[in-house]
Amino acid sequence: MRGKGDLRLKLQIDWPKRFNIIQGVARGLLYLHRDSCLRVIHRDMKVSNILLDENMNPKISDFGLARMFQGTQHQVNTRRVVGTIGYMSPEYAWTGTFSEKSDIYAFGVLQLEIISGKKISSYSCGEEGKNLVEYAWDSWCKNGGVDLLDQDISASCSPAEVARCVHISLLCIQQQAIDRPNIAKVVSMITTAVDLPRPKKPVFALHVRNQESGVSVPVSVNDLTQTAIYGR
Repeated sequence: MRGKGDLRLKLQIDWPKRFNIIQGVARGLLYLHRDSCLRVIHRDMKVSNILLDENMNPKISDFGLARMFQGTQHQVNTRRVVGTIGYMSPEYAWTGTFSEKSDIYAFGVLQLEIISGKKISSYSCGEEGKNLVEYAWDSWCKNGGVDLLDQDISASCSPAEVARCVHISLLCIQQQAIDRPNIAKVVSMITTAVDLPRPKKPVFALHVRNQESGVSVPVSVNDLTQTAIYGR
């Protein structure tokens, strides 16, 4: 499959195509996590690493940070946290622990971006300056998440599909890795009518600017105190 462009440049497409991209990325992760010879953890799932071909079919790209697991190995600790702020799971950003559930977290954020047409790094809503994750939670609590959809494509949407995708995204970005579904369950949730569990309120993060480095760093605001990690 030939990459034609990354997803950032292709968000002005209707809901059926966006839903197809979500399914395609999930199936790509299913291959990496379950169907390849070795379990591959991508570690940098984000919009710019999803390429689209001429038919808008997605392909996961840029495996420069990927790690391969063998046998029963399911997680690793690293002293050097690398990745992109906004997509890093709490356990990876705060302790350096990563696993397939780290990719699941990033997929949840990516899915919210595809639905809304907004970037996690620049989204701000209302006087409170809510980030995309916080707004998605509020939207889901109020009306199932339907109003999170990019209003430019609202005429093409299936409200039930949009609401279900928002719900799945919230399950993917749960604070505790154990509470997130694995990729096989995610694919099943997206492609079937299986009942979805109720998500817990996710961790919201503010991006504050370090005075010395000028780099934005995430700081939790859900009554948690954690060390800020500098992302790539």
